[in-house]
Amino acid sequence: MIARKDWDTYFMDMAYMASTRSQCGRRHVGAVLVQGKKLLGTAYNGAPMGVPDCSEAGCMLVEEFEVVSEVGAERVIKKQRCIRTIHAEQNLLLFTDREDREGSVVYVTDEPCWTCANMLANSGIVEIVFHRSYPKDSEKVSALMEQRHIKFRSLIGYEPPPGTITEVHN
Repeated sequence: MIARKDWDTYFMDMAYMASTRSQCGRRHVGAVLVQGKKLLGTAYNGAPMGVPDCSEAGCMLVEEFEVVSEVGAERVIKKQRCIRTIHAEQNLLLFTDREDREGSVVYVTDEPCWTCANMLANSGIVEIVFHRSYPKDSEKVSALMEQRHIKFRSLIGYEPPPGTITEVHN
C-alpha cells in the first residue's frame, strides 16, 4: 500500500508538474496557489502567450550587477537573467483573482527572485513554500518576507516526482 502524501508534498508535486510545461532551457519553475486544501491556480515560467519562447527564439539575456556589502568590504555580483520569460509566480498572480489570493499559500519549485518576492509580498498571500534555493536573492527575499510577516519556508528533504526535475542553469 502506498503511503498517503502530506499536504506540502502533494502541493509541491503539483508545482513540479506545472513546471514540466515550461520551455525555458535555463530553469523550469512551477507555482500553485492554495487556500486551505483547495487548489486555486497553477502556473509555470515562459514567454507571453502567442510569442515564440526561448526554445524557439533563444533566451533574451541581460546582465545586471549588484554591489553587496560584506564584513568591511564590498563586492560586485554579476547576474544574468532572461527577459523573454515571465516567471511562474508572475503568471500565477496574472491568472488568479486578488480575493482568491487573500490568506492563501503559494507553493513554488524555486525560491522567488527579488522581483517575484516583491509582487508576492503585495498579493495577499500569507505563506510561500519553496523547494530549490535561489542564493542570488535569498537574503533580501527572506528579509522582505519577515518584514511583511509572510511565512517563508523551504521543504527540506522533499523529492520531486520522477521526470519533473530539470538541470538548473543560473
